[in-house]
Amino acid sequence: MSEAMQKAPDVGAFGWVRSAETARILGTFALTLCVIAWAGGDLFRQDLALLGATYALLALGMYLPFNLAGALSLAYSAYVAIGGYSVGLVATKTGWPLPVAYLLGAVASAVLAVALGFATRRLSGFYLAAVTLLFGMAFQSFLLDAEGITGGALGIGSIRPLSLFGNELDRQTFIALTLLIVWIAAVAVDRIRRSPFGVALQSSRDVPAAVEAAGINVPTLRLTVLGAGAAIASLGGGLFTTANLTIGPDTFTLHLIMLAIFMPLLGGQGTAWGPVLGAILVVQLTFNLQIFERAGSLIFGVAVLAVLLIAPGGILGYTGRGAGWLRGRLTRTKGA
Repeated sequence: MSEAMQKAPDVGAFGWVRSAETARILGTFALTLCVIAWAGGDLFRQDLALLGATYALLALGMYLPFNLAGALSLAYSAYVAIGGYSVGLVATKTGWPLPVAYLLGAVASAVLAVALGFATRRLSGFYLAAVTLLFGMAFQSFLLDAEGITGGALGIGSIRPLSLFGNELDRQTFIALTLLIVWIAAVAVDRIRRSPFGVALQSSRDVPAAVEAAGINVPTLRLTVLGAGAAIASLGGGLFTTANLTIGPDTFTLHLIMLAIFMPLLGGQGTAWGPVLGAILVVQLTFNLQIFERAGSLIFGVAVLAVLLIAPGGILGYTGRGAGWLRGRLTRTKGA
């Protein structure tokens, strides 16, 4: 009898966690559908939605190694560009379907990220950030110089649209598909964060010696998430290029990477939806709110500073604390 009573709270807690996770998935899916409906056939709103999706995939790609494993890399401009140029080269040089370009870009970015991570495995902090930043700058110079491959300063244009099952997708349908891909990626990253693998990642960031003592190779763990993050970012570059039908060396700059670092801080690091929310806020502050004109980046910086001072857990973290407090009050009221 006592054993059954001891197990009951655990079952209830597990059931609440499962229901909360289901509610989170369904709620974010409903919000994604709302964004798709909001974008509709308006070209400006479609551009905002596409840019937000690209930022979100880039931020999710950085969230895995940086926020979960503590491995900071500033070479993500190269990974996003690889995804974009993969689409450009496949679309203009071959007759292959464009989904092949997404796969090739993801694999190439992951391989490059793992190679760079292995070469810099003994570096950390400022030195790791500096080396990877220099690599991103060198890669952008390569895009300008390799005219025979990348088209140089002009880039690659006249990229054919995406076709599925023999039917060419119009821009509105493609934007909707891109937003759904972001939702799938965010759900997957959030599940990884909650999995034993994600727990090991976060432990390797905080107590690497304890993880090593448990028989887990921390460098291999970090190389794995560096490759996965680069692949996600590459997908964002490929989708952005497909929608715009052109790619150039100035499409993805280091400025974008600096913004991506702070997107999880603004949205919240406790969940994979934090980077997505941060990406949406960046787009709104820097492109959509005309009242700020060209001061969007400055307003974004002030917003990040305010969030770090007022709610270090980010907007979603602060909202989660409020929801937990309200749930506790309701539980106590019900018990009384």
